[in-house]
Amino acid sequence: MNGKIAVIGGGLSGLTVANLLKNRYEVTVYEKESRPGGLIRCERVNGQLYHLCGGHVFNSKRQDVLDWFWNLFNRDEEFLKVNRNAVVCMSNGKIIPYPIENHAYLFDEEMKKNFIKDLVDLASKPSIEPSNFEEFLLNRFGKTLYKEYFNPYNKKIWKSDLRKIPMDWLDGKLPMPSIEEIIYNNINRIEEKKFVHSTFWYEKFNGSQFIVDRLSQGLNIICDNPVNLIEKSGENWIINNQKFRYIIFCGIIKDLPKMLKGLDISAYENQLNNLDYHGTTSVLCEINKNPYSWMYLPSETFKSHRIICTGNFSESNNADGKMTATIEFTDYISKEEILLNLEKMPLSPLYIKHHYNQYTYPIQDASTRMMIGALKKELSKSGFYLSGRFADWEYYNMDVAIGAAMDLCKTL
Repeated sequence: MNGKIAVIGGGLSGLTVANLLKNRYEVTVYEKESRPGGLIRCERVNGQLYHLCGGHVFNSKRQDVLDWFWNLFNRDEEFLKVNRNAVVCMSNGKIIPYPIENHAYLFDEEMKKNFIKDLVDLASKPSIEPSNFEEFLLNRFGKTLYKEYFNPYNKKIWKSDLRKIPMDWLDGKLPMPSIEEIIYNNINRIEEKKFVHSTFWYEKFNGSQFIVDRLSQGLNIICDNPVNLIEKSGENWIINNQKFRYIIFCGIIKDLPKMLKGLDISAYENQLNNLDYHGTTSVLCEINKNPYSWMYLPSETFKSHRIICTGNFSESNNADGKMTATIEFTDYISKEEILLNLEKMPLSPLYIKHHYNQYTYPIQDASTRMMIGALKKELSKSGFYLSGRFADWEYYNMDVAIGAAMDLCKTL
């Protein structure tokens, strides 16, 4: 053993780090909740599986991530391979397959003509390197799709000025077809399969909770134990009177200034305090049977931005032949508001249970990555490291969170 490591936070990143290091270090995981899992926790409600935040699935473009993951799980026996069948429910109720730009032949006539005009106009202009999310959307898809889908949908999620969202944050998060590809795909009616979760692996039983339970096996996890103070003492760190050589922090980076003692990070305090984010209210519902995986909702008629039809990911997620889904709202919404919104929504959702999560979506601006990179470099000099969605302040999917944890652990 090379010493003791404390991992702060028992979500996917913390559990991955602990598994990667447990054979080289004495690892203790501190988790503030009553059980580990973080954003990927699930629970059963009357026999139906409830993803408390989102609807987490697995695939990756990184071979090292795939190799590590499938070394821990039996892909053929424990997982199902699922084709992503996502759709966009337009304001008029029409269902358009995702990605929407590949299915312009299904648009209403006026929208179709406007979209074609947009593409012709874009093709006739010199290409411009976009500096923000809004510029990218307008210059890649045109004014019509921006107005009808991209702008209202993304504003629902991020509740931010799209001009302030930097381009490097979008890498790998959405399809980025050229105009030629959009036209070709529409003429030949080709479905987009390049993005990472166009097909995905999903657990046969218990959803992403199955991953949590497997990764938790054999680890020293102390639950119901929020860490409020991390003190530097010589070459060691002190947590609850226990000495550790290294800290891997997988919690919320905004909390660091009030947690750290003996290491001055006051130069970063204002920037950390100003980091923007949003939470989600997820609602477990019974819905009409359908063939979809995700349904995106740009319409301003209701506040929800998507329906995740988790009942279609695995039949074991449902009970008594019913179909269930998780419906997401950005930030807090009361049960009364939820019920009013459900009455207006497609697939006739019936309320079962809801859960509010304060932190779900980290929001970056042009300076975020540079600031956090500088802080991470400073902290690492004292054996303090960051990993995870809200430690790195990155919008990680499961596979990217695993990959980031793997990259960190290679340095230790």
